[in-house]
Amino acid sequence: MQTIVQAISDELAARPSQVQAAVELLDGGATVPFIARYRKEATGGLDDAQLRLLEQRLGYLRELEDRRQTILKSLADQGKLSDDLRTAVLAADSKQRLEDLYLPYRPKRRTKAQIAREAGLEPLADALLAKPELAPESQAADFVDPKQGVDDTAAALEGARQILMERAAEDPELVGVLREALWQRGILKSRVLPGQESAGAKFSDYFEHAEPIGRIPSHRALALFRGRNQGVLSLELTLGDEPDADAPLRARVAARLGITDRGRPGDAWLVETARKAWRIKLLTRLDLDLKGRLLEAAEAEAIRVFATNLRALLMAAPAGRLPTMGLDPGLRTGVKVAVVDGTGRVVATDSVFPHAPRNQWDGAIATLAELCRAHGVKLISIGNGTASRETDRLVRDLAKRHPELGLTGVMVSEAGASVYSASEYASKELPQLDVSLRGAVSIARRLQDPLAELVKIDPKSIGVGQYQHDVNQTGLARSLDGVVEDCVNAVGVDLNTASAPLLARVSGISGTLAENLVRHRDEHGPFRSRAELLGVPRLGEKAFQQCAGFLRIPGGEEPLDASAVHPETYAVVRRIVAHTGRPVAALIGDRETLHGLSAETFADAVFGAPTVRDILVELEKPGRDPRPVFETAALKEGIERPEDLEPGMVLEGTVTNVTNFGAFVDIGVHQDGLVHISQLADRFVEDPHKVVRSGQVVKVKVLAVDLARRRIGLSMRLDAPVEDAPPPQRGKPADKPADKQATGQQPAPAGRNKRRGRAGADARDRAEQAPQGALAAALEAARRR
Repeated sequence: MQTIVQAISDELAARPSQVQAAVELLDGGATVPFIARYRKEATGGLDDAQLRLLEQRLGYLRELEDRRQTILKSLADQGKLSDDLRTAVLAADSKQRLEDLYLPYRPKRRTKAQIAREAGLEPLADALLAKPELAPESQAADFVDPKQGVDDTAAALEGARQILMERAAEDPELVGVLREALWQRGILKSRVLPGQESAGAKFSDYFEHAEPIGRIPSHRALALFRGRNQGVLSLELTLGDEPDADAPLRARVAARLGITDRGRPGDAWLVETARKAWRIKLLTRLDLDLKGRLLEAAEAEAIRVFATNLRALLMAAPAGRLPTMGLDPGLRTGVKVAVVDGTGRVVATDSVFPHAPRNQWDGAIATLAELCRAHGVKLISIGNGTASRETDRLVRDLAKRHPELGLTGVMVSEAGASVYSASEYASKELPQLDVSLRGAVSIARRLQDPLAELVKIDPKSIGVGQYQHDVNQTGLARSLDGVVEDCVNAVGVDLNTASAPLLARVSGISGTLAENLVRHRDEHGPFRSRAELLGVPRLGEKAFQQCAGFLRIPGGEEPLDASAVHPETYAVVRRIVAHTGRPVAALIGDRETLHGLSAETFADAVFGAPTVRDILVELEKPGRDPRPVFETAALKEGIERPEDLEPGMVLEGTVTNVTNFGAFVDIGVHQDGLVHISQLADRFVEDPHKVVRSGQVVKVKVLAVDLARRRIGLSMRLDAPVEDAPPPQRGKPADKPADKQATGQQPAPAGRNKRRGRAGADARDRAEQAPQGALAAALEAARRR
């Protein structure tokens, strides 16, 4: 364990004592949010990001240690555990290194080399390797034995060669060197499989593609693997097109075996043995290893991107507790309407049919105006799916005809709304509503408080990732769950209004316990104090310790219960109250008094200065919300379709997704535009997430529109020239492939299409948008400048 602690402390640049304390807390059942917020003295102030990494590495290193012990036991049982091998196994710092060391001893099916050894050919292999001056054929004659299956000298030499080839392939030092050399110098080539040109058109960018394997970005790697898995592409790892491109690596194999070509009788045979060891054994194995390594790294990066985008979406600014109308747009099926009050309770529902084929525009406005007036609606939340811009125009007409209502319409992402509508929880929460109306309720609530509503949906269905269904689903779920947990606890939860799914994300509260909390609230009325939590069935002292600080009770019996001050530190507050002579209620918000206090004055052996500083900050602004101020994009009137766009237009839009190659922006034309990474800023951008985030309102310039390919090129560099950009193609758009995940083709964004189940999440997947046609020319022209 000390070795693990030291390894993690080196990676985090933290003291071993900090890591040891964090490990003990995690092992004791504490959550990352609780440790980060309320155990700063123990961990020396490790933040939630450091603790998440620590938790991840702790799991990996413990698995590594378990595997190490299994291998040591196996080697000992086989009688093969020498002192040198034990030392090497104990020093292995990765699972790959462990498996390299164990490979020669791992139980496996009989190989050609094993059969050759059983036939007594290992002395021949050793003799030929040790004495190249011997003629292989003459030496092999002594080992011909038909009873052992060695019918002639050729068979004897082939058996000896298999032994040497396997010896090279199972040499951990040689394998390690070659693996890194191939990672640095290898070229991954993709080609279309014969007959797949039409069916795999979405992968056309990779029909003839070559790139250094060690430099392939995550999104492109996942595109290549998807193409291979769908039977469209073949992937080959090479060292180049030259016939002798792999000569340096063949030379390393020969050198490791002690083979040099000096023109001696046995040299030619030995050189050919080294060549075959490389081509047949080592390259085949390393091809699998490095493709696996590329996929693993690509998955890790894709998961990181998804987690970053999800965090931005969950931490988007809430509009607040105002009566809100939710509109789930539709054409033939009509616009579904739901009105919720300031607490999110449904007070009215309806359906209107302003669009074709019914065209009941005036009737829809009259119905909506009546609902807004009756329930004091000030905000109208419009889902950004099919008919969203038409419905946005309806809301603008409504506000124009009825200025006395003071209405504001806001377009919101309806990602996952249909998943929620059909969920078991939605049927329990809104049993009286049809599935189609539940979506409108969700759209209304996610404007009021995005976090509180989105936690009801599986994070993978929210759709802000790239290739999310191609990555390790266990790792993805673990990462996303951690993001949701961190966000919920960073904001805090109103104990008396929170839903069960929201409560279940609070530190220390399970799904069952969340249901118990809601049931207790329904049966006994609102909680008046945090202390009442201990009366909830199955909520014991441990769970109370973990969750109490993140649960808020505004207007309760204890003023501190509305803050992030943990009940275990109320005694510290009482010392502050005694020192200042001011009651808690008066002290809260008294910035002048609080700024004059020193944390060290109130620290003790249990709660040190870091905790006291947090208490003082919280007393100054109790229950503060870390989320940004609410803002919306002003979509330009008259710009409703890609055909309405012209190069040079400057528009306002909302970032819907951020990938490693740029950001997608909703500018209100039923098709998100791409701001390529080169167009995000007037400086070099290594990571788009450092420039923009999902939900951010930005101004963009239209660089080019390619209607045939359904692509819109945008720039956040408003001075980017577009004079070289070809005009938009006004012809009929080409048929889009049925697979909206098409690699190298921009899929119609999920924000502009109704989502249903997994297909909806898939539609948000983004492949690399390799610029082509008009868009390519525009981006290239901008990059040149």
